[in-house]
Amino acid sequence: MESFSLITISIALFCIANSWAARYQPREESSDDFIRSSCEVTRYPELCYKTLSAYSSTIQNDPLQLANAALNISLESAESTSNIVANMLKAHNVGPKEAGAIRDCVENVKDSIDELKQSLVAMKNLEGPDFEMIMRNIQTWVSAALTDEDTCLDGFEGNFMNGKVKNSIRSHIKKVAQLTSNALALVNKLVN
Repeated sequence: MESFSLITISIALFCIANSWAARYQPREESSDDFIRSSCEVTRYPELCYKTLSAYSSTIQNDPLQLANAALNISLESAESTSNIVANMLKAHNVGPKEAGAIRDCVENVKDSIDELKQSLVAMKNLEGPDFEMIMRNIQTWVSAALTDEDTCLDGFEGNFMNGKVKNSIRSHIKKVAQLTSNALALVNKLVN
């Protein structure tokens, strides 16, 4: 009888321990949760999550893949925006001052595209002892890309341009700058 009680108590303790362990076992973060929590370090977390969540199967829980995806999204947006802004110059009857601002903007965005491309190439070479130097270069290029985008926006200050054209260009460039800002925050997170 005593052994029966001892077995019953042992089984009960085993069940309680397993139940407790299952309840308090650290759960692996889903890639969706990983992206959402990682985006909290950015200036535009909702845009960050919205644009990166589509790549969750590639990103999984890898901060390097997350930063790489953010850079690619920023690059694609910059390339698309460059084409849109260049086409606005052709499609709209703009004066010389407006045309100059648009041409300057296109040049700034092209510089931004080049810097984002350099960053993506460097991201492929992060193995080895040069990690810190490569990361500093990537940070510098992405920061320069953001500066170029902001410089483009500065060119449309004032009232010298058709409001519809101006607002459209500013809207596109602003989104590229937000994506680049998010990419820079995620690159900086890799370093930290």
